[in-house]
Amino acid sequence: MKMNIPIFLTFFRVALIPFFVITFYLPISIAPFITTLIFFIAGVTDWFDGYLARRWKQTTRFGAFLDPVADKVMVTVALALVVEHYNAFWITLPAVIMISREIIISALREWMAEVGERGVVAVSWLGKVKTTAQMFALGGLLWRYNPLMEIVAIALLYIAAILTIWSMMQYLKAAKGSLLDKVEL
Repeated sequence: MKMNIPIFLTFFRVALIPFFVITFYLPISIAPFITTLIFFIAGVTDWFDGYLARRWKQTTRFGAFLDPVADKVMVTVALALVVEHYNAFWITLPAVIMISREIIISALREWMAEVGERGVVAVSWLGKVKTTAQMFALGGLLWRYNPLMEIVAIALLYIAAILTIWSMMQYLKAAKGSLLDKVEL
């Protein structure tokens, strides 16, 4: 494997995860801000590594594998921390929806790749809108600067949950033909 800047940025994002968790639990008043800053840095490096890989023509199979894994782990950890902090079903429910969708779509993509139809479940614009709403929601719920920020973040969390279900249904609909084919034994 040849290291390049986009892959280094992805590794950096993975390396941020333990610091993200540690800062969340720090018993200092600025811990929520630092935690959110780390989350923001991870989000920026996510965008930046993809941009650089395409611009510099440095896309690799390893990078294509590691990038979404890093994203999903960071988001799942953020959702788990937010659920723990709020300890309320109205935060847990959208988090469970989002994590479940990621597992379902990851399994679907793996299945579709196995049957040679990976392109059917490529990332859509709806997935990108969902991710944007999700990131802003998590940022607000991690920082918790004031009640207005939390209210807006919770609203965005529910918007992201709705878009999560919608995009999952689109992916499942696109893959319906392959999923419902008879399996030959």
